[in-house]
Amino acid sequence: MGLLRRLFRRKEEEESLWTKCPECKTLLYVPDLKRNLKVCPKCDHHFPLSAVERLEHLLDEDSAEKMFEEIKPADPLNFKDAVSYKDRLKKASKETGLSEAMVVVRGSLEGRGVVLAVMDFGFIGGSMGSVVGERFFRSCELSAKERIPLIAVTCSGGARMQEGIVSLMQMAKTTFGVSLLKEAGVPYITVLANPTTGGVAASFAFLGDIIIAEPKALIGFAGPRVIEQTIKQKLPEGFQRAEFLLEKGMVDMVVHRRDLKRTLAKLLDLTFYAKRCIM
Repeated sequence: MGLLRRLFRRKEEEESLWTKCPECKTLLYVPDLKRNLKVCPKCDHHFPLSAVERLEHLLDEDSAEKMFEEIKPADPLNFKDAVSYKDRLKKASKETGLSEAMVVVRGSLEGRGVVLAVMDFGFIGGSMGSVVGERFFRSCELSAKERIPLIAVTCSGGARMQEGIVSLMQMAKTTFGVSLLKEAGVPYITVLANPTTGGVAASFAFLGDIIIAEPKALIGFAGPRVIEQTIKQKLPEGFQRAEFLLEKGMVDMVVHRRDLKRTLAKLLDLTFYAKRCIM
């Protein structure tokens, strides 16, 4: 078991040896799919990754130091729908091995020191509540204070309804956190995975100095179905997908998962480390 899986108690799940690609319908051997970073070898469809899997892909081996795990979710509204919010949190933690929908790790990426704030859609849809907002804000403080670039990998359905207006307040908090990085002159790079929507898209996801998207990722505030119902018009093909946003200038680049680590390393050199060497 790797360091990250020990840190976050990520357990191997019993699963079928075969799965079908939802895009091209090809039958895929799961161990081969995992070795290919969960990208379909036939059509390049990017399957979802957990936060731990993303960290394993991006960080140098055994370089991870988890941060801010002492910040735990609470239930300020004593919220209950079909089940209580407390029970939802327990279930999500048990299924993912995480304490919240955002994992923050300090480590190295191809020898370059970074802080990584990575979201996990498996934890209540990657929704942003008070803990996600606070962990991201503290990541910004840490990066600004120690002059370490911050990389955020987003994958979210939006704000967490079980925390009411407290969750909406995190949009302001995370935006202020990014301003600390701007003032310190520390690079902030965002990687938008599928899906990145709602309050996360409307705050820190789109505030990066450089904004990267994974291929065909759904990115936007409201979903396309809601927009069509509101404006009573048919949306163009590929609307709110990464390639459409690249064409319209909303993201800077669309990067295949196999190229992401190398691309991030080059960007860090261009935006920060090369500059420090010159100085």
